[in-house]
Amino acid sequence: MITTIQLHENVKHELDKVKEGKQTYEEIILTLLRNVQQQKRKQKELLIEGYKEMAQESIKITREFELLEKEFEWEWK
Repeated sequence: MITTIQLHENVKHELDKVKEGKQTYEEIILTLLRNVQQQKRKQKELLIEGYKEMAQESIKITREFELLEKEFEWEWK
């Protein structure tokens, strides 16, 4: 089923700027949507990688504090 949508003239001009050859507006929009989805996946992967690195650093710091506690036998008041 084909549906008609309305766009402001400035939106049409922006779509025309990214148009390559005889590409339809539907193809342009689908390409843009795929790009957005790909960027979201990449961003999620980067966040996960960053959180893993932060967790490793946190574990490393915790271990260092544990070693210091054993070495100096701190008393917390």
